[in-house]
Amino acid sequence: MKKFLLLLHENAETLQHLSPAEMEALAKAHYEWAAKLEEGGHFISGDGLEEGGVRITGKKPVVQDGPYMESKEIVGGYYLLQARDLDTVIRIAKECPTHLWGGTTEIRPIMEYEL
Repeated sequence: MKKFLLLLHENAETLQHLSPAEMEALAKAHYEWAAKLEEGGHFISGDGLEEGGVRITGKKPVVQDGPYMESKEIVGGYYLLQARDLDTVIRIAKECPTHLWGGTTEIRPIMEYEL
């Protein structure tokens, strides 16, 4: 099985306007979806990400506070998944709760190295 990183891109403004009940529903949807992925043998790990952080750039490293995207979009979390192929992960990702509130998902295959 290959590994894939599913990045959850959220609109920060949309999330700020969700009611507490909607936020609870979103969290519940993610927990239930993760359980479904685990039952299907696709879930390795996953977590939400806090806002902020730092970015370190350059040969003489410079530390900058986040967020870093020029748009209002943030990476709100991730799932590390395993599947036979990209088509399977695409099918899985279409059901991600991130899409319920207008978010997008990005799939990145994990490189495999032979040592």
